[in-house]
Amino acid sequence: MKKITLLCTLILLVAAPSFAELTKIADNVYSYVGLANDSPANSFAANAGIVIGRDGILVVDTLISAKEAQRFLADIRKVSDKPIRYVVNTHTHLDHAFGNCVFAKLGGATVISHAADRAFLEKAGEATLKNIGAYGLKPEDMAGTEITYPTLTFSERLTIDLGGETVELIRTAPSHTEGSLIVHLPAKKVAFSGDILFTDFHPFLADADINGWTAALDAMMGMDIEKIIPGHGPLSTKKDLRDLKAYLLLFDAKARQMAADGSGDAETVAAALRQILPKRSQAEWMIPINVKSRYLGKR
Repeated sequence: MKKITLLCTLILLVAAPSFAELTKIADNVYSYVGLANDSPANSFAANAGIVIGRDGILVVDTLISAKEAQRFLADIRKVSDKPIRYVVNTHTHLDHAFGNCVFAKLGGATVISHAADRAFLEKAGEATLKNIGAYGLKPEDMAGTEITYPTLTFSERLTIDLGGETVELIRTAPSHTEGSLIVHLPAKKVAFSGDILFTDFHPFLADADINGWTAALDAMMGMDIEKIIPGHGPLSTKKDLRDLKAYLLLFDAKARQMAADGSGDAETVAAALRQILPKRSQAEWMIPINVKSRYLGKR
């Protein structure tokens, strides 16, 4: 009986849902990577991370809600008790920036984004929060969440000295959003790409500039980097940049063609695209959303 009870307990422990903890990417760099649960309440499996310098911590993205940001903050404190000096939004979609409020309330942290993505958050943030059910979230998921805007913006480049660690913020072109940026650690040959890169995850295209996005991927391919933390998906390399570029060009060309031919509604076009797109294990539900929002409008 004791053996049976112990076995049942072990099964329950294995089966119980658990959140991933921060993964060590380099000596002073940690991130969530490759999350399996892409549900809305789990920030659609968005990655977020930190860089630790002598003078403090730089946070990269803040997840989808106050609740998620508090979980992130608790994981950060398992790694370091240094003060959080900077919070960088790689872009301001809800799954990467709605947790800003938690870090802003700590005091002493400067929230940074590209100027265009601050403007996007000003335009869409409050309306998104009020209409959160449209994103598969419940009011209790967003309890305590407030829209918090970046207080420092830039246009092309911004360099931050964390004390013994130089961090470069780079925006090369409008891509996933108009102001999507890269967080580059040249000494470590590491970059946080935000949603400029989705790996093994179908990307969100509604706000994208496809030509600019492929240019941004080309720019990253030209950088001296070996490890890339994507916006969604596992730790990546330059091969994943090439794979996403091919995916974007194929999706855009075929979706435009089928929309022009009147090939059907979003689900019909999405079904056809699934037959020709490279296979990705997560977020296949994104395909019809992209078709409807970008290529067919409200048809």
